[in-house]
Amino acid sequence: MRAAVLDDLPETAATHFRLYFYAAIIELVREAAIRAGSMENLLERHGFLAPYLNELAERGLEGGTLEQAPGWWRQAVERWERTVAERLPLRELAGDAALDYESRILLVGAGLAEEDGRLASLFDGAAPATGRPGAGLLTGWCTHLEAGAVRARVRRLRECGLFHIPNADACFPNWQVEVPSVLWEAVRGEQIRLNLPWARFRGRDQIKPLSSLCLPERARAEAERIAVLLGAGELEGVIVRGPHHNGRRTLLAALAHEGGKGLLEVRGNRREHAPDYTLVGPLAVLLDANPAFVLDPAPGEMVALPELTCGGAFGVVLGPRGGLVGMEGRSTAVIELGMPELSTRRRLWAQAARSADEEELEALSESFRMTSGNIWNAAAQAGSHARVHGREKATIADVRTAARGLDRAALDMLATRIAAHGDWSELVLDPETRRELWTLEARCKHRERLPRLIADAGDAQFNCGVRALLRGPSGTGKTLAARVLAATLGKDLYRVDLSSVVNKYIGETEKNLERALGCAEELDVILLFDEGDALFGRRTGVQSSNDRYANLETSFLLQRIEAYEGILLITTNLAAQIDSAFQRRIDVVVDFPLPGAQERLAILRLHLPAGHRVRGSLLEEIAHRCALSGGQIRNAVLHASLVALAEKCTPEDRHLEGAVQREYRKTGAVSPLRSGKRTAVAAA
Repeated sequence: MRAAVLDDLPETAATHFRLYFYAAIIELVREAAIRAGSMENLLERHGFLAPYLNELAERGLEGGTLEQAPGWWRQAVERWERTVAERLPLRELAGDAALDYESRILLVGAGLAEEDGRLASLFDGAAPATGRPGAGLLTGWCTHLEAGAVRARVRRLRECGLFHIPNADACFPNWQVEVPSVLWEAVRGEQIRLNLPWARFRGRDQIKPLSSLCLPERARAEAERIAVLLGAGELEGVIVRGPHHNGRRTLLAALAHEGGKGLLEVRGNRREHAPDYTLVGPLAVLLDANPAFVLDPAPGEMVALPELTCGGAFGVVLGPRGGLVGMEGRSTAVIELGMPELSTRRRLWAQAARSADEEELEALSESFRMTSGNIWNAAAQAGSHARVHGREKATIADVRTAARGLDRAALDMLATRIAAHGDWSELVLDPETRRELWTLEARCKHRERLPRLIADAGDAQFNCGVRALLRGPSGTGKTLAARVLAATLGKDLYRVDLSSVVNKYIGETEKNLERALGCAEELDVILLFDEGDALFGRRTGVQSSNDRYANLETSFLLQRIEAYEGILLITTNLAAQIDSAFQRRIDVVVDFPLPGAQERLAILRLHLPAGHRVRGSLLEEIAHRCALSGGQIRNAVLHASLVALAEKCTPEDRHLEGAVQREYRKTGAVSPLRSGKRTAVAAA
């Protein structure tokens, strides 16, 4: 038998796989020939093997004998491997997972039928009709090893995730051994497109380098040092914390790029498509990528870092809250990516909205305090929106419209968007309430500059969140004021749906609240807790387990509200029921008292339609005698207008007087208006 001639083969990953494919063919044919009684009998039954044997003969196998072929082929393959400088995925996997030559033959041999379905007819053992060899068949290979050594290699391949055993409860010889299809494609050295619902792969050529990322200076300096440590092998992994859509995965990808790698994102904690973590290590090695686990623990929840049997440096993406276990003895670094500051947002908008001038960049960065990913998405959608409407350049209005098109599914499940419109001229308020609303508006507009000013004075715990309590009787304009505030600030207003948030299961209410608050921060919308005393009520003495968990919810809200960085409005007509600890954390308290006579008169005139025929004396009488709230006055005017509309006339005294009487009847009270003629209209 002369030396195998492999020098003319291309130095590629596909050639490398093909060499091991023939190594497995040698083992399979040798073992099958023994069972058939002779090579001649085998070829008579399975003539399709002739081309494979002819190929081996052309490479130096003489006389068709396979007795010495395994050792002869091994020497040739190892000699060829030593001469190839190109990256060979199978060789990289062998080095990382400690797989020797025999283990590689077993790995490729388990998938022989993937290349040629006819080869399954040579399988002896566990159901060859499945196209999968049995573990008993593989144990008969590599005869220079003891059967126990081969069994150990099969078990090792299973531990590494390279072998899947669908009937693992059977005895070892009857195991059906298969290689997961995604790993098989990667072992073959192909450019694969991952079709896994829980994983996403980006090659190095698809990743932006670290130098091109728009990061805060502190985070950039940390990332550059971490890249050096990863390159030197002094760090095993990197944990990046921060809000969703804030460049966490992009940063991990850039760190992988610095090390000459791609990124394999693994989205954990998915109920509908749970990740198969056994595939992650070998798949990352084969794809020349760093694995990155995207986890999303709830407040107070701890998630475990999956074990990797192989693979290089790993990354972990976490939200601002929740913890990670399984890090004992591992050298890792943590990078905090908070919400982008004003200067960082300006650079992001400059990159995302290239046509914007300096004045527009200033306005965009001031108006939209969003995460970096949302800024990029909003800029792209705003450009498309402008072009659809025939404009070359996007405006702030286009960006605001685009922001509503961002991914708000998580927020829409827990809150309802309320139309924000109007201005302060539409509200009739007493001077003190108007002053507090002006303070609230100013606090919202300058919520980023104020913390920096306070920080210079030594108060570093002050954040840019605004928490306001609007308290007063029902119908005094609290919700209307929230709408006008949102319109004045140019932000969307979302009212939290308590029926969606509150859950009877322990811990679920806190998770829902965290989702609502976190989404509102990331999307820069105003969050409204209407009738907030239902959630922010006083803590009580613990008389039962229900009291205990209700108090835990209140304690969670106390901590979360204090750290909240968005604009939060709470309305209540039961201010005495609000826990005093919440009151301390409130930045602005606006009282909405019942309107006085002059305010009631102004509200009547504000709501009555133009051209009405209600006498001024009746308006004065209603304003001075009827202690109605603004909401009740609005309802009365609407009812009077409705009746007049049905009669095809304009509102008159009788319509308004009857509507006021109706409002008093709704509350079970007696109208203080002087007795007068009663008509059918008044009784309506």
